[in-house]
Amino acid sequence: MQRASRLKRELQMLSTEPPPGITCWQTEERVDDLQAQIVGGTGTPYEGGLFSLEIKVPERYPFEPPKMRFLTPVYHPNIDNSGRICHDALKLPPKGAWRPSLNISTVLTSIQLLMAEPNPDDPLMADISSEFKYNKQLFKEKARKWTQEHAVQKNTGVVETNKENTPDQKASCRKREAQQEAEEPAKKTCV
Repeated sequence: MQRASRLKRELQMLSTEPPPGITCWQTEERVDDLQAQIVGGTGTPYEGGLFSLEIKVPERYPFEPPKMRFLTPVYHPNIDNSGRICHDALKLPPKGAWRPSLNISTVLTSIQLLMAEPNPDDPLMADISSEFKYNKQLFKEKARKWTQEHAVQKNTGVVETNKENTPDQKASCRKREAQQEAEEPAKKTCV
């Protein structure tokens, strides 16, 4: 009962006053199954990306942290290939920092901050962590590439309508103009 009323309040707050760059909503009618999206931060390799997460709320919430994982692939030392996130706020003490006073909004905000400032000293991906520490430029290039491949929305329909006329379109346009010119003299002679 406490979980349901608390989640209802949190979802209401997330819909009326969402943190900048974060959206969260309930999937279907299940109060314990949520979806969220985080916009990649400006000036980070994730800029321009829209990253989806799934959130599972346990029975004992808020006394247990929600389980969150990225659905969008993210090149990051603290996020593994399955989307699991290594973050203190998602773990119970003594190893973690979860407290019942935290909520889904604050955890999503802290994950957004983790994306901007990785913690290479507590990695899930050791190879990415060492790359972040010792070859930051290569890390940023790979993270940008993954963001472009997996998190940037591609509006192909809109782009195609805004393109210049292609050679095929120009040829069909010329055919129509020639047909109209051929028809016009015929109309004039009939009059």
